[in-house]
Amino acid sequence: MPTKIAVIQKPPVLLDRDKTIAQAVGLINEAANAGAVLLVFPEAYIPGYPAWIWRLKPGGDMALSSDLHAQLRLNAVDLNREGLLPLQEAARKHAVTVVIGLNEIDSRFSGTTLFNTVVVIGPDGALLNRHRKLMPTNPERMVWGMGDATGLRVVETPAGRLGALICWESYMPLARYALYAQNLEIFVNPTWDNGEACHVTLRHIAREAGCWVIGTATALQGCDLSEDFPERDRLYKPDEWINDGDAVVVNPKGEIIAGPLHREKGILYAEIDVEAARRARRSLDVCGHYSRPDIFSLSVNRKPLQPAEFSD
Repeated sequence: MPTKIAVIQKPPVLLDRDKTIAQAVGLINEAANAGAVLLVFPEAYIPGYPAWIWRLKPGGDMALSSDLHAQLRLNAVDLNREGLLPLQEAARKHAVTVVIGLNEIDSRFSGTTLFNTVVVIGPDGALLNRHRKLMPTNPERMVWGMGDATGLRVVETPAGRLGALICWESYMPLARYALYAQNLEIFVNPTWDNGEACHVTLRHIAREAGCWVIGTATALQGCDLSEDFPERDRLYKPDEWINDGDAVVVNPKGEIIAGPLHREKGILYAEIDVEAARRARRSLDVCGHYSRPDIFSLSVNRKPLQPAEFSD
């Protein structure tokens, strides 16, 4: 039976966690009222992707970089302190599944290092999974620490068996395969990437895995940044597109069936049917009849890699 999904690429309130969460709750209400049962937000949506790292030269304006990073840290989400409770309540209210990217801070240990994280919230409001980006890309490593494989999991949702990799993790073949090997039916790629090259990758994954693929970045212009954003006018012009968005939905044949939602601050709706994923693997099942475990093997360490263990 077809399932209606919503791919959201409206911009967040950059560097403001509480306002962004409130806006996300409103978007959940809007999409749920339109009949969607699976809602996907972009990478690092709360409180926004640190786009300035691609504009500032590494080691250039250290004072500005430090100020921006401090604001990002102060507005990061602490899952140990129920930082997503309003979203969990909204998901439970509408009985929808929500996939959303966020900047996460872990108060249990250093309380300072940030992680690029995607979480899956179930229709009962429970956190079904938390995945931290395994390898931040290029200048992202000045913002986020490396995640472990604890969240490299596929979870059961009413829309189908769902797994997520963040942005350029989609180029990590072993990470992809780790999800494929868990009967993946829906692959979600919250990203900052966009355009044809990104879509070629997502279409390849759909055919390779025999699954549905959902990808979205944040459609963002300079005018979407608040007036008190540090050095806003120096970094961005009001009418320039910082990110084009380009949300897409790809079927298991590798065909784009919805989008790209190009330079539109809106919601992309589509209908998917997980039975199409199951049928697609009749001819090509890379973790089934098309695998060669007698030749190839993959071992994944999903134990939490914690910086310290305490025995009292």
